[in-house]
Amino acid sequence: MADSRLAPTNPTDYRFAVHCCAHKWDLTDKPDRAVALFEHVAVAKRFGGLMWPDTFEVIDLITGEKVWASTRTTF
Repeated sequence: MADSRLAPTNPTDYRFAVHCCAHKWDLTDKPDRAVALFEHVAVAKRFGGLMWPDTFEVIDLITGEKVWASTRTTF
């Protein structure tokens, strides 16, 4: 039975995808899947910065454009 205190999840409510970008550390050669989806870009940027401060990127799922990328350029 579903918990009545939790709102149903609708994936279309989440516009911003966070990618950890493991390829920037040569940890993978496979395409990087989104690790989290967020409704607000500020929350996506905060999450990515806390989890992967040197490599993460935030992608707008509606436009397909990169809206944020970590700025460290040397590893």
